[in-house]
Amino acid sequence: MDAMSHAPGEPPHDVTFDFRVLSARDKYKLMIGTVVPRPIALVTTVDANGRVNAAPFSFFNCLSADPPILALGVENHPDMRFKDTGLNIRLTEVFTVNIVSHAIAEAMHVCGVSFPPDRDELQAAGLTAMPGKTVASPWIKEAPAAFECRRHLTLELGKSRQIILGEILFAHYHSDVVDADRLHIDPAKLDAIARLGGNTCSTIRDRFDMPTPTVDDFRPADA
Repeated sequence: MDAMSHAPGEPPHDVTFDFRVLSARDKYKLMIGTVVPRPIALVTTVDANGRVNAAPFSFFNCLSADPPILALGVENHPDMRFKDTGLNIRLTEVFTVNIVSHAIAEAMHVCGVSFPPDRDELQAAGLTAMPGKTVASPWIKEAPAAFECRRHLTLELGKSRQIILGEILFAHYHSDVVDADRLHIDPAKLDAIARLGGNTCSTIRDRFDMPTPTVDDFRPADA
């Protein structure tokens, strides 16, 4: 790390880090504290015996609309065994991403507990599993939105992490969240939460509009 102190009242100087020499843990801390806010996917899957698993992931986002692709970053256990979500997707080729609203934030947190495979996280969290329309994995009734996905591609990043791309096949919304005619999502009704660094989360309740400028906005007034 390179750092320089600055006197009170002076603008801060740069602090730099060489990622080539940082430990994996230090890189992780800088990345999750900087790339914020990150949406949270509460992912439901089923194992080879049909048992439901639910786990939250904040290494998550949408990457493409045509085809409609979501991405999950799924880390392995320290001994390199697959976590339940990664293993279940590998075995069944499907998963469901449930968006986490503020109302189910605590329930999502329960799903992050390292329960054994035979413990139903949704039941422990007081959430309701609903049968998928196109995939075997259920969607969560209390979630404001959910995407049923089929595995599109898995990227193996070294030994410790997989990037799983899923194609959205079907979507569920609470009726007050989406305008079905305009396909407009009401962010206040979605009331999604996001992950910051450490244990800190945030809401999307403070918002502002910022229309994209056009070339004409930069033309001289007398042009």
